[in-house]
Amino acid sequence: MSTFALGGDLRVNRIGFGTMRLAAPPEPGTDPGMGHIWRAPADRDAAVAVLRRAVELGANLIDTADSYALGENEELVAAALRPYREDVVVATKVGVVRPGPLEWVPLGHPAYLRQQAELSLRRLGLDRIDLLQLHRIDPNVPLADQIGALKQLVDEGKVRHIGLSEASVAQLREAAAITPIASVQNLYNLGDRHHEDVVDYAAAQGIAFIPFFPVAMGAHAAPDGPVAAVAAEVGATPAQTALAWLLRRSPTVLPIPGTTSLAHLEENLAAARVTLNDEQFERLSAVAPPVVAA
Repeated sequence: MSTFALGGDLRVNRIGFGTMRLAAPPEPGTDPGMGHIWRAPADRDAAVAVLRRAVELGANLIDTADSYALGENEELVAAALRPYREDVVVATKVGVVRPGPLEWVPLGHPAYLRQQAELSLRRLGLDRIDLLQLHRIDPNVPLADQIGALKQLVDEGKVRHIGLSEASVAQLREAAAITPIASVQNLYNLGDRHHEDVVDYAAAQGIAFIPFFPVAMGAHAAPDGPVAAVAAEVGATPAQTALAWLLRRSPTVLPIPGTTSLAHLEENLAAARVTLNDEQFERLSAVAPPVVAA
């Protein structure tokens, strides 16, 4: 795998593992997309096996959040990976509360962010979090106050690097004026490219761009579509081709595909060995012209 120095000093392989989908199936009547990130998986051993296999295969950037299964996801990461291998980088997120299975509410009060970071440290079994990301920017709290709370954690030695999630270029610039920003985690994939300007800004600044839902392909996914055609040409699966496109898109892009399947895990991580030529990359890029974020 090609690598990237996250924050300038944490060398990670460019395909990591997102743990959000290591959760129980959706409860009856809930949104199957996000409503099921509420409880820990019933088959804990299977989830532990997936996490351990991910690291064995080279996924050494592990992404979680305090809001996934109300903290049980972080506990699962610790159960699977402690004692952590020296090269494993654990990223978590704070700044969202979960009053119910379908609710994701930004909460950026500085005291709350600091409290949640303390709880994440305990659940993960860490003395210092490698990458702490602001899960969502709370519009009701000045961004400077939210970033200031995370900076305080860095100053106290409890956090190594700070990141943002679903942030604009303007917000990244505002945050970077307060403290170094190591990453931004936004929705981005072949089928949804409205954060093109953030991808380019992150590349120019040496900031990791961590796309979530990285395998989604939108209109590209038709059986006779461009992804299938390019996949056949390079001897890869459509999912691998979509990930290879992300890796080619920018040298600071770090996809974190998640899965509960060992087979899909191996498929996803093998995408690091898929190479697209210029024409194949441009063909995939041209199908759905990017929409520049306001």
